[in-house]
Amino acid sequence: MLTVMAFITAIALLIAVHEFGHYRMAVACGVRVLKFSIGFGKPLIGWKSNASSTEFVIALIPLGGFVKMLDEREAPVEPALRHLAFNTQTLRRRFAIVAAGPLANLVLAVLLYSTVHWLGVDVPAPVLAQPTPGSIAARAGLQGGERVVRAAFDNAELEDVESYEDIYWFATRATLESRDLQLVVTAPGRTGERLLLLRLSELDTDIVDGALFEKMGLSGPFTTPVIGDIMTDGAAMQAGLLRGDRVLQVNHEQIVDGQQLRRLIRDAVQTQAGTTQTWHIRRQGLIMQIKVTPRLVADGDRLIGRIGAYVGESPEMVLVRYGFFDGLWRATVKTWDISALTLKMMGKMLVGEASVKNISGPITIADYAGRSAEMGLTQYLTFLALISVSLGVLNLLPLPVLDGGHLMYYLWEGVTGRPVSDVWMEKLQQGGMAILGLLMMIALYNDLSRFFPGA
Repeated sequence: MLTVMAFITAIALLIAVHEFGHYRMAVACGVRVLKFSIGFGKPLIGWKSNASSTEFVIALIPLGGFVKMLDEREAPVEPALRHLAFNTQTLRRRFAIVAAGPLANLVLAVLLYSTVHWLGVDVPAPVLAQPTPGSIAARAGLQGGERVVRAAFDNAELEDVESYEDIYWFATRATLESRDLQLVVTAPGRTGERLLLLRLSELDTDIVDGALFEKMGLSGPFTTPVIGDIMTDGAAMQAGLLRGDRVLQVNHEQIVDGQQLRRLIRDAVQTQAGTTQTWHIRRQGLIMQIKVTPRLVADGDRLIGRIGAYVGESPEMVLVRYGFFDGLWRATVKTWDISALTLKMMGKMLVGEASVKNISGPITIADYAGRSAEMGLTQYLTFLALISVSLGVLNLLPLPVLDGGHLMYYLWEGVTGRPVSDVWMEKLQQGGMAILGLLMMIALYNDLSRFFPGA
């Protein structure tokens, strides 16, 4: 139920803001708005403004909305009201009205990110887990437990790093822009700072997912390798493990952090049976040796090991909070950066350098909405901001059925001095609908593949 409510709230809010952008700009430009609708289908709530004669409606299906304006192309307009029609406005005003919807979503994203910055959010500290063997981070000399204090792209000026999310964002941008990443780190037991170079420009960014960060060696923050809650009749209970056991060694490998331990458990696979491992643990000051045989479970099309216990303590957390102007500025920069990266990813997909598997549909969005809502207000606001950026950027794409398509028509009109002909308009609309329909099918297929991999 929480997932459904979080999803409906998110979609309804983002659509309402988008359509409100069109509405307010239309009113500001002197255009009469006949109807403002959030949702499609049967009206649930409706009222009419006495001042503007605009009908406001909240409809049954909250998956879209529209602003219906007075327009001679849709219905006859009385001569006395012709100056209030959308189609009679100057090119500049029509452009502003259409662009206001996507821009409203981008402004909303800035406000949401700003709110998160002002409220403050507890996030994992910038302490690195042991990198995946053979990964770029491992080749750079990282071993796990290092704290990142500054970072920069290539030879740019180093910036302070406050949380693991900063590292994640730096790494994401570096890979999508094919750039290397510099990290200044400190390590337990070592004095001074070290400057390391992660050659992320070597990565194939076909799909941006967890596997890509495994290749980077930046799969998560550092966690102490301590056993948490244990399931009844699981492999951990059968082996005699107890909550609070500190794992020191598995077979002949020293254990640095929980991420490393989870990887060894997952990889304990031998044909159709789990591989028995020798664990050295510390329990109440005593060193003990225990035999552990992970049980195999299906993970997509492969088998992985599980012990039926929570592995690794929660990571160290830090409170990140900014003042009014600093928070607003950082929110603006982040919205700009995410917009630019979204366009770059779309461009990579267009030329075949990135997979269309990166496209997500309503099922994935609903799942993320529910998860973020469970994590708290700031995480949900961050999710809303990200989706608002995506909606704004998507609507600015030059597809005829989207706002960006109409802006493309107006650019043509501005350059040539004449509007796009009705014949070409109809052809372009049909082509745009076909492309949009294809994208929706791909997104739905990706959703079903993620949640029902065996189907």
